[in-house]
Amino acid sequence: MDVVELLPRLVMLRFPVGQAYVWRDGPDALTLIDAGPAGSGARIVEAVTSLGTRPEAVRRIVVTHFHEDHAGGAAEVAALTGAEVLAHRLDALHVRGEAPGPPPALEDWELPLHRRALSLLPPGDYERPPRVTELSDGDVLDVGGGARVLHVPGHTWGSIALHLPDEGVLFTGDTVAASPSDGTPIPGVFNLDKRQLTTSCARLADLDTKTTCFGHGDPVLKDAGGKLRAMVDAADGDTDR
Repeated sequence: MDVVELLPRLVMLRFPVGQAYVWRDGPDALTLIDAGPAGSGARIVEAVTSLGTRPEAVRRIVVTHFHEDHAGGAAEVAALTGAEVLAHRLDALHVRGEAPGPPPALEDWELPLHRRALSLLPPGDYERPPRVTELSDGDVLDVGGGARVLHVPGHTWGSIALHLPDEGVLFTGDTVAASPSDGTPIPGVFNLDKRQLTTSCARLADLDTKTTCFGHGDPVLKDAGGKLRAMVDAADGDTDR
């Protein structure tokens, strides 16, 4: 796992598939956005310790959606730190393991990419947190001066983004990704409903954002809002043709 400092209060944790983020409101007030795949818990805690903070400083784990590369390590981190696990109410039951999550509606070109991603993840199911605080659209968390929860369905029914307006920072989960070819924002893949995802991308592009952090691909650290709007404009152009 790579630990990359993006901003004075923001660190990225990069796994073989996907990434998580640590936001620091103070030495004893850390928020983890996503938690990597199963088996990541001890490494995440080690990374937190390397930042000069105690494991107990991780107060909450915000899970952007139930997929195993984002929620797989949540129970492990919670057990090691005492952190609260939070997820949207439509995905919380899948994070808790009360019901299997629906599989994505894969397009033909996505099939080999999906197989490749699965091959890099630990086999089997992941440990489930016994308690998950359920979130809804518009909830505000005590993160970064007030982090707004945005329900952005499409990738999963309960996908969320987390927007820190005072900081100009947006965490998109898998609703948006960075292109592996040039790093520009692109709509996420492996979705349940591509039309809903497109609508969710447009909602995120309307935000005033300086920094955008994706579930997959390098973050955009400058003019993120403009690049998200360009992504939506390009998608609209493709639809018009």
